Amino acid sequence: MGIWDFIQDEILGMKWLNRLIGSLLNACGLDTSEKIGGSVQFFIYDVIKIMVLLGVLIFLISYIQSYFPPERTKKILGRFHGIGANCIAALLGTVTPFCSCSSIPLFMGFTSAGLPLGVTFSFLISSPMVDLGSLILLMSIFGWKVAVVYVIVGLVIAVAGGTLIEKLHLESEVEEFIRNGKSIDTPQNELTKRDRLKYSWEQVTGTVKKVFPYVIVGVGIGAVIHNWIPEEWVIKLLGTGNPFGVIIATICGIPMYADIFGCIPIAEALVAKGAKLGVVLAFMMGVITLSLPSMIMLKKAIKPKLLGIFIAICSVGIILVGYFFNIIQNYII
Repeated sequence: MGIWDFIQDEILGMKWLNRLIGSLLNACGLDTSEKIGGSVQFFIYDVIKIMVLLGVLIFLISYIQSYFPPERTKKILGRFHGIGANCIAALLGTVTPFCSCSSIPLFMGFTSAGLPLGVTFSFLISSPMVDLGSLILLMSIFGWKVAVVYVIVGLVIAVAGGTLIEKLHLESEVEEFIRNGKSIDTPQNELTKRDRLKYSWEQVTGTVKKVFPYVIVGVGIGAVIHNWIPEEWVIKLLGTGNPFGVIIATICGIPMYADIFGCIPIAEALVAKGAKLGVVLAFMMGVITLSLPSMIMLKKAIKPKLLGIFIAICSVGIILVGYFFNIIQNYII
């Protein structure tokens, strides 16, 4: 095993933990080769692995975020124009909140501050879809090639979507209280290292409390899929034989609300059962970018026409990405 394989399997993937849990369960008389035992092993292993990765990632990312408070982010974005501003907004979205509901208040603040609408939408798309956490988690499950390509295409969707919205000149479709809002330029006090560490720990505890129920549900669904759903069912619905699998997966993801931490175990189980990679990633993107609660919240800030265009752009982008991953799956896994 090479150094990178060791890092991916034993450090990021924590395969040693899966073997340890399996040995302990077998020692307790629970056969992990059977459905019940396998489900228990999958559940315990994935919950522990995701929560450990979650804690470490949030701490590190929050420390980085402490250097990019909303006011500083607004100033950075204000220095750029055109597609360059969209690219910077999409990149800044990778070091901001983990779910779309957390990103929407920032989007509203940036729009009120007078930033171009397309730029704020690039941020809104990339923030939940592409973050440093998704890169590490996807790397731990599918390998670095899938993770890197996912991040790249996610950024492309964010930049392209924001640029298109900018070209359509839809500023009038933003609710008046947002357009007429005033941005208060409060000076950012320089944080000490201790302040940043405290902030990072508070983000860990707050985010863990918020996402833990979704992780439990996601891992539970993944355990059922992994051990109880017949493989031929998954292949028939989401495998090579169904050309509409990507579209079905995208639509199925929209009514749900979760973040990538809750989606990962479901994705892992579906791929293990024979679902196409593009189908699974389309489902994940649909959940974290176009969830129904997020769209309800966003409707408070923008009018139906702009909301419909935003959903259409994201949906088309996600579907195209899904088919793209289906085509290149054999080359990156």
